[in-house]
Amino acid sequence: MRLLGIDPGLRICGYAVIDADILGEKLIEAGTFRADPKLELAMRLDQIATDIDNILSSYEPDMMAVEELYSHYAHPKTAILMGHARGTIFQRAAAANVPVKGFSATRIKKSITGNGRATKQQMQRSIQTLLGLAEMPEPADVADAISIALCCANTLKIETDTITDIRKSKF
Repeated sequence: MRLLGIDPGLRICGYAVIDADILGEKLIEAGTFRADPKLELAMRLDQIATDIDNILSSYEPDMMAVEELYSHYAHPKTAILMGHARGTIFQRAAAANVPVKGFSATRIKKSITGNGRATKQQMQRSIQTLLGLAEMPEPADVADAISIALCCANTLKIETDTITDIRKSKF
């Protein structure tokens, strides 16, 4: 199964494409795309939509995984602005008929490191080890996107194993 992990942002979005199967996960591509911060919001969202469309058409993922929105009471405007970027990403996935799963930051960290409060460096080292990368993934937006895709792969494996166990227990 091909999975696309997205770390959404209005200025920088991280993305990662992995192939996941019973043998494990393989990183196909990872990187960032940037929206010009000098542009009006609508134009930045259009840039994000175009970049997402390009990734979707180039890699044809079976599913997209996106980090859920985090809101802090001290910065409510940030959450609202991030919601615009996430909405654009979700809409482009829907237009391409690609299902989307959302994961909280805590769940992503726990899935990769076993610790829901892992640091960025702990996440990068875990990703490096899990995927057998020569170097830690950089920048953080890329590492976040990879971890989101890996979390999705882990979740799908758990769900598949659970369904298999249920089916076996009926017979």
